[in-house]
Amino acid sequence: MTIDKTLKVRAGMISNRNVLTRAERLAKLKEQDRWQEGSGVLGLPKVRVEKVSLKKKKKTKKEEEDEKK
Repeated sequence: MTIDKTLKVRAGMISNRNVLTRAERLAKLKEQDRWQEGSGVLGLPKVRVEKVSLKKKKKTKKEEEDEKK
């Protein structure tokens, strides 16, 4: 049986997760000095997840000429 095209994972389709695991949240809170070792792990404050967007580089005239050759 084959896999449907919509279910295949492509490298370009990998998106950012909008939920962190507890370990990831603790690491971020430690960086921000909002959690100390020994504090409770239940009822943690919210942690913002930054989305990284990569912008494509604009081609220079020199690169465009090289591609045409």
